Amino acid sequence: MKSLKNIYQTLCNHFGSQHWWPGESPFEVIVGAILTQQTSWNNVEKAINNLKKENLLDSKKIRDIKNEKLEKLIQSSGYYRQKTKKLKNFMNFLWEKYNGRLEKLFNQPIPKLRENLLSVNGIGKETADSIILYAANKPIFVIDTYTVRLINRLEITKEKDYNKIQQLFQKNLPQDTQLFNEFHALIVKLGKDYCKKKPRCDECPLRMKCNYQKSN
Repeated sequence: MKSLKNIYQTLCNHFGSQHWWPGESPFEVIVGAILTQQTSWNNVEKAINNLKKENLLDSKKIRDIKNEKLEKLIQSSGYYRQKTKKLKNFMNFLWEKYNGRLEKLFNQPIPKLRENLLSVNGIGKETADSIILYAANKPIFVIDTYTVRLINRLEITKEKDYNKIQQLFQKNLPQDTQLFNEFHALIVKLGKDYCKKKPRCDECPLRMKCNYQKSN
């Protein structure tokens, strides 16, 4: 199997550090993780800035705000009615189970934390793992469309199951939060710039390790 560490180093050398996730606090990261479902980060930034301008980037305030006002503020993120419900679901969960304190939520082993996050209606595996990695600062590898596409094209595996791909990364890399953070961010960067649905293989930093162009 191609070395994941070697792939990471190649991407790191090409792109440099990505400084991801761009949030000023763990709470902001959580809001961003929920809002970024099915949209671009630029659209999420607009929504978060709207919340900041209204001084609403707070779990109690989001929990208590009227749905109509919240919908208007996060409209740029798309699917704003659904995302309003998801944000409300998370805030209610945080207050009902942890008295609104993120530190109490995060002070759990990763499996239990993940189980609790997944119990919230509207939070799936990718969002839960993004919260664990980027907000709770715990080592879990986030799997997204870019990751699946990359390892399939590199012929590391043809697997598409989220948990199995996650295990592949976690078994073959040191359990290091910063490494997982940076590697995932680099894969996203590669997916956006080169390894697209219609890839730019000739310019890709992984072209010497990948047979995708040759086989298509």
